[in-house]
Amino acid sequence: MAEPVHDGDRGVYGISVAAELVGMGAQNLRLYESRGLLEPSRSDGGTRRYSTNDLERLRRIGDLLGEGLNLVGIGMVLDLESENARLRADQEERD
Repeated sequence: MAEPVHDGDRGVYGISVAAELVGMGAQNLRLYESRGLLEPSRSDGGTRRYSTNDLERLRRIGDLLGEGLNLVGIGMVLDLESENARLRADQEERD
């Protein structure tokens, strides 16, 4: 029997499960989405589906909140981290 392929972008967790896994309230997840900090996938019926990568991002948001950043600052940090990762990947391709 073949092992399932891990896809960190595949939305598999409903909002209540995702909230429990990261130790946040479901209302917080909705707030972070409305502020553009994450974008979970949606089922055909419109239900939010959170991926493993979404959960990691939510944990990062929680860490940054714990360090005293507000949501605007968190958005900036997440954007800079994403840009930095993209630039590193580009550099590795050239090397």
